[in-house]
Amino acid sequence: MDDCIAVGSRPRIVHTSEIARFLNTTLKPRTGEPPLHSPTDEHCCTDSQDCNDSHDRTENQGSAIPELDAALPKQTRIRAWEAAPGLSARPQQEDLPPVIDKIHRRWDRFVRLMGHEGVLRLLSSHVTIFGLGGVGSYVAEALARSAVGRMTLVDFDDVCLTNVNRQLQAFPGTVGQSKAALLAERVRAIHPEAWVDPVQAFYDASTSAALLTPRPDFVVDAIDNVTSKVLLLETCLSQRIPVISITGAGARLDPTQIRVDDLSRTKVDPLARVLRRELVRRGYGTDGEMGLPVVYSEEEVRAPEVPEWDLDKGFQCICPHREDSPHACEKRRVIYGTATFMTAAFAMAASSVVVRRLSQQQTATTG
Repeated sequence: MDDCIAVGSRPRIVHTSEIARFLNTTLKPRTGEPPLHSPTDEHCCTDSQDCNDSHDRTENQGSAIPELDAALPKQTRIRAWEAAPGLSARPQQEDLPPVIDKIHRRWDRFVRLMGHEGVLRLLSSHVTIFGLGGVGSYVAEALARSAVGRMTLVDFDDVCLTNVNRQLQAFPGTVGQSKAALLAERVRAIHPEAWVDPVQAFYDASTSAALLTPRPDFVVDAIDNVTSKVLLLETCLSQRIPVISITGAGARLDPTQIRVDDLSRTKVDPLARVLRRELVRRGYGTDGEMGLPVVYSEEEVRAPEVPEWDLDKGFQCICPHREDSPHACEKRRVIYGTATFMTAAFAMAASSVVVRRLSQQQTATTG
């Protein structure tokens, strides 16, 4: 297919000319290169240097970075979720607990806003969140505090020290632990009656069916891997699963420029442009309206500053990650900056759409 590339052993169908403009660099795919990435929230690497070689060299010679010298634990499980019993035996709809039919007084202020019937609908709703980083973690918290009674939380990754500035489950003491499991504990502490299903897995074609079981009432796409993001959105659209997508929360500073609109009407945001083009190529939105709400920003992407610890030897990953992680920061070409007031603002906008739709308190603006 023209203007597309093959990455690794499987074909990737992300449009290279658009991604190249998006990353402001020339893509040079190599054998074994990971899927394409975007600055939705996490680090994206567009540097041409071999980060893996740089990291190995630093570990052998020592460095000025305490986290590297401290030898933080490295995960060695390679795509462990593929053999995990959780994906081969996902709960079915009939396995879910009965819906909550009595409203606890903890929801007093929310009932006064949404009404009794609206809160009951939320208590009986099932939302699946893909990506539990700076955006997804805040979405999970917002929905937990909005009485959503069933949640599936999906993220393949473990907490890294560099997540602390923007991810709710990230603390120095939780480095190396599963993001999904930690966030599930937090959700249960907020909403003890909720059914919460943490899944440590990477969303791709091989895991899609399992991770969308049981079928959710709403999907929140907070994935920052472009290939996986396009696949998830295409799958939800084809199966008529309501979904909202969050585009680029990284590399921006002004939350007043965040917008919610149909993907067909976004402006400025380069990731939204990539998603729109890829979905049109698959037959969605060819008549104009995409039918896909997105949270995006009209603020231009900011080029990353260079931290002083990168000056001598370039970027060095300090994250505890799997050796074959599908989205390790060592494999990315550029590391964009992020701020919690931006990722949280994107998350709050997305959560508002989900809550209003599930409680039937929607407006024409959000569809």
